[in-house]
Amino acid sequence: MFSKKIVVRCESGLHNKQATYFVQKANEFESSIYLESDNRKMNAKSLLGIMSLGIVTGATVTLSAVGSDAEAAVNALESLLARDVY
Repeated sequence: MFSKKIVVRCESGLHNKQATYFVQKANEFESSIYLESDNRKMNAKSLLGIMSLGIVTGATVTLSAVGSDAEAAVNALESLLARDVY
């Protein structure tokens, strides 16, 4: 398992287009990936799950992954949380 605590820096938080792009990127990896916020843990490959977390700019989240490409997955998704993608 590989995990990191990350502060969300994208202006829009993790909603709408940003969340869609995040989930699409998560689905590119074989590992099981999870995003945790306020003691709620969701599958990062589930758009509904990610949007239900209500993550806003400045929130601290934990991104974790289990599998052969876990570290690469966490690092790639971390970069998405640092900026707006559109």
